[in-house]
Amino acid sequence: MRTSCQISRNLLSCLAASVIVLAIASSFEIVAQESPRKTSGAKDSPEIHLASGYEALRQDRYSAAVDEFRAALEIDPSLTLRARFPLAVALFELKRVEESRKEFQAVQREAGEHPNVSYYVGRLDIEEQNFEGAIRNLSRAMEKPPFPDTSYYLGYAYFKHGDLADAEKALKQALEAIPNDARVPYQLGQVLRKEGKDEEAKAAVAQSSEQRKRDSSLSELRIACSQKLDSGDRNAAHAICDQLYDPNDAENLTELGTLYATHGDTQAALKPLRRAAELSPQSPQMQYNLALAYFQLGRFQEARAPLESALVRWPDIFQLNALKGAVLAKLGEDQLAYHALRHAHELNQQDAGTSDLLFLTTLSLARKSAAGGRREESIRYLEEAIKLKPQEPQPHREMAELYKTMGRQAQALKEQEEAERLASAFNKPQ
Repeated sequence: MRTSCQISRNLLSCLAASVIVLAIASSFEIVAQESPRKTSGAKDSPEIHLASGYEALRQDRYSAAVDEFRAALEIDPSLTLRARFPLAVALFELKRVEESRKEFQAVQREAGEHPNVSYYVGRLDIEEQNFEGAIRNLSRAMEKPPFPDTSYYLGYAYFKHGDLADAEKALKQALEAIPNDARVPYQLGQVLRKEGKDEEAKAAVAQSSEQRKRDSSLSELRIACSQKLDSGDRNAAHAICDQLYDPNDAENLTELGTLYATHGDTQAALKPLRRAAELSPQSPQMQYNLALAYFQLGRFQEARAPLESALVRWPDIFQLNALKGAVLAKLGEDQLAYHALRHAHELNQQDAGTSDLLFLTTLSLARKSAAGGRREESIRYLEEAIKLKPQEPQPHREMAELYKTMGRQAQALKEQEEAERLASAFNKPQ
């Protein structure tokens, strides 16, 4: 049977993925106000489609995500933020402009104006070369920029519309928001040249060129870091990899932490991931990364806080719930672990690691209930454990013992016989 340590290795693979839904969640703080209609246990429930949709987004399978979110909305049309918003984002990524705009407009009608929606609608306006609309929507988004590149796209829209002074102002804001993005000084250089500021324009274009060279150098450094980590010489690897550490760049810090973590050097991963989480306290992805590193290091109490923070904003991500359940199980908080793992299992019934841990936690709760004299409650837990793993004899054995203490001999005998049959079938000793 798989242990929670093995489960954590499965979750580790998620660290390197581009989890677009977590980025969405970080800027949509009101997401947790919605709850899907309770259909737990149903074969076709909104929770299952939401989970599949999020997983498809994580894997950049946008067409599949569209199908899943639409299926969730057919069951529960009220899931404006949890289903309709990511549906609109998936359509945006597919460049299905008209459909994406329609869904974003529906979100605006149902949930009100929000900078996040304004950002995407502004991006759609740029795609359609409606620069007046882009300026209007991206200016709204700038009231609380949902993504660091908001000011870049606003500056681009101003430039295309011919508003050079406003374009310069917005792009200089973008230089502060995303200082390592080579697009920004290049675009600023085009604006300054149009304004007749030739010397400033040359400096900006040169800055863009230098940033592209740095990007290339960083890419080579990441390859060298990965190769040295593969060699097993951690001290030599740290000397190379730590050159990637930039205390003010959350994305680069996350990439460095990911490099360390995927090579099994979790202790080294902790520093950059912790700093990334400090720089982006509202990002569920950054908090998840940090929690996973703490979990890998056996620092379970420290793993708990960032997970709970992330789950407030995005409670239906399978990986967050599964990791929280594993953390709580390690802390011995079986009841809380049971609820987290049960929700994770509802979201992804195919994950064997989560099923295993939920099974063990449910058995533990059954035993505690029995020890406390709550025998009917214990039986309910054991029945649930049997549904999770019908091939396991142990729940039947424990149920047989409970029935004996309750004087229900016929039922005790039936459960004992079933336990023996299963043990024999799987060649398990009594």
